[in-house]
Amino acid sequence: MRSVDLTTLTISSRNYSSWSMRGWLLAKLSGLPFETVSVPIDASSRAELLLLSPSILVPCLTHEGRKVWDVLAIAEYLNELSPEAKLLPADRHARAHCRAICGEMHSGFSALRSALPMNLRAHFPNFRIWSRAQHDIERITLIWRECLAQYGGPWLFGEISMADAMYAPVVMRFLTYDVKLDPEIAEYCLRVLEHPHVAEWIAGAKAEQADIDELDMEF
Repeated sequence: MRSVDLTTLTISSRNYSSWSMRGWLLAKLSGLPFETVSVPIDASSRAELLLLSPSILVPCLTHEGRKVWDVLAIAEYLNELSPEAKLLPADRHARAHCRAICGEMHSGFSALRSALPMNLRAHFPNFRIWSRAQHDIERITLIWRECLAQYGGPWLFGEISMADAMYAPVVMRFLTYDVKLDPEIAEYCLRVLEHPHVAEWIAGAKAEQADIDELDMEF
């Protein structure tokens, strides 16, 4: 039986689950020691990954015997536990801005999620992107461009933060589906890809064996 003192983060597929990636990156950036628990792709997690479930129950952080399962809630909880990690900016206005764009990622961009599902092991050169998904891409890259200009880079709010973790899976989607990007945005994406935590996640995704046929076809 696990001790209540053991902190765990339950995740789903590293290859397909953008939410698991966000939660895991947040936990790593917080510096909190934790153990990763991977659950197999069963009917419930499969429904989440295929956007057929109204609730997203992974990732789930268990700390001091309590569970926190929403990514934004996990981020706020980790920020309270480890304020020195600066998951949220110190400045009040920047902090509000960070929360706003993280909330937009959390609840929006449904066309992008549907048209460009997370699949790190795949690559679809010259993928045709439909107009609604392109609108989401343009909105996301505008957010990044404004943040990089306002806070001076190299990360969205100067130092790496909750925002970079929330948008990291979008970088993965851009890579998988060969999204054409201007030099500034491409440079930011490369910076995300080269971060040690992101590189570790990608390596784990490539080592996975489980496949979801619906997410491995080009459509």
